[in-house]
Amino acid sequence: MGILLVSDSNELTNKYKHLCKYYNFAACFTESALFDNVEADAPDIILIDEDVQFFDIALIIKKIRAKLENVRILLITSDKIGKNIEKLVNGFILNTMSDNLVISILEANIRTKSLLDKLSVRNSDMAESLYRLNVLYNTSSQFAGTLDIKKLLTYMTEGLDKSLSFDLTCTISFGFENEPVLIINSLYDVSEELINALKLRAILNYKSLFDNKKIPFEIDDINLKVIKIVKNPNEKFTFSIFQYDNMFAPIDLGDQFFGCIEIFREKPFTSDDAAYFQTIVRQVSLPLKSAGLYKEIIEKNRELEKLEQIKSDFISIVSHELRTPLTPIKNALSILSSGRCGDLSETASNFINMAKRNVNNLTSIINDILDINKIEAGKMDFNYKIMNIHTVIDNVKNNFDCVAKEHEINFNAYEQDNLPDIYADSQRLEQILTNLVSNAIKFTPNGKSITIKSELKNANEIEDNPYFKDELKSLNGNYVIVSVTDEGIGMKKENITKAFDKFTQIENSLTRKVGGTGLGLPIAKQLIKAHKGAIWCDSEEEKGSSFKFAIPVCAENTECKTIQKELI
Repeated sequence: MGILLVSDSNELTNKYKHLCKYYNFAACFTESALFDNVEADAPDIILIDEDVQFFDIALIIKKIRAKLENVRILLITSDKIGKNIEKLVNGFILNTMSDNLVISILEANIRTKSLLDKLSVRNSDMAESLYRLNVLYNTSSQFAGTLDIKKLLTYMTEGLDKSLSFDLTCTISFGFENEPVLIINSLYDVSEELINALKLRAILNYKSLFDNKKIPFEIDDINLKVIKIVKNPNEKFTFSIFQYDNMFAPIDLGDQFFGCIEIFREKPFTSDDAAYFQTIVRQVSLPLKSAGLYKEIIEKNRELEKLEQIKSDFISIVSHELRTPLTPIKNALSILSSGRCGDLSETASNFINMAKRNVNNLTSIINDILDINKIEAGKMDFNYKIMNIHTVIDNVKNNFDCVAKEHEINFNAYEQDNLPDIYADSQRLEQILTNLVSNAIKFTPNGKSITIKSELKNANEIEDNPYFKDELKSLNGNYVIVSVTDEGIGMKKENITKAFDKFTQIENSLTRKVGGTGLGLPIAKQLIKAHKGAIWCDSEEEKGSSFKFAIPVCAENTECKTIQKELI
């Protein structure tokens, strides 16, 4: 324990030299001598004589504090203590105190200094632990934020570097390349000879993990690719790197093996270092597994995309090839039924009409398949313009009046007057409404009713529907609502949303009888979506269904322009 006295009084110096005979004691009376002593052998206690004449005591104390963290500074003083000094020192020794009391004060401060030093060490250890925990937390967060194998290995290495300050690491990986890779992260550059030595060492370490067991990946010094990352290329490591302390660990998870890592450092590793090393290497294993699975999914998706494209191309080609002969067949049947080739018997006429109906049905099926194919490929063409929904409803109503009469169905339309314009493709809206009315006629028994209705509603006024929450939640503003309501067979609650799935036919006797591709509603849904609208359904088994769709209105030119920009 060291005690330094700052005083120009020989009497005081001799007194404290005697009192401190069991300690390492020194005395000085100039600023330069004071800091020479501090630099040479930092004292535990500094005694400052209040009467020293050669410097500003307050300023000197501040300078000492800047250099020594836990030093105890005691002021030797008379009964009067200056307030400007009182806050800067750890205590006072009065000139009137007995020698025994002075010794007791010195011993108490030496014990305090010892305790402070121990606390500083503990605080330093705690600070280092907290720093490592913070590094571990940040590294874990980085692991959770990516499925890129190369980035995961980089984050692992960076985490080890921040907490362990390694000189060199060698990591064998089988993940982010199509061949095994040795990644060398080095503080200094490494020669080709040293790289070859590190490569052989890494291979031997790797194979030693599978003594008498099957090695997951066969590697040798020829097929092991090297990636070198150097921090300071101006200096070079020598073969003395093999004399450094080192740690080695596999990167695995259960029976799944991703690689291995060896780390070198000139300063010996501690048991805490080893625990941290093992922790971070284990932590990277789970995201590496996820990254591997993600990579497999990406590759499978690419294969599926290729298959989907082949399927799409096949459907398109086959549909066009089927539609090509249908046109002359349809024309031929029309000529025959017109009588231009001679009079037909009633039986022959019935057969030709049956053939015409089936040709029309086949044409409709092919058109549906082509439409859904175009929609999925993003190739469906739209001709948007400002229009009114009345025209579409009138056209569809006129087209189906005769069909409804044939089925003895009451077919009505109730349109709200003065509906605002919409920005839409009239042909596509007519296709949507045609699909809805056609379905209604298919599933409505004779003598029942079908009603088309149009009205203006704000999104807030649309009734909640638990089966179409997401679709209705996206609506905002004013909409023209068109509904097709029938008194047909209806649907069970659990089948309502299935009606909009591709190739779906809700199973019952009537659906089997009427048939169909099950594409009408999925096509309608996609066409409505392209208009920034929504389509939904209310239905009750044996009581009927009501299909509704909403199209945003163009109340003003500015609003219409906004909708146009969204749709273009």
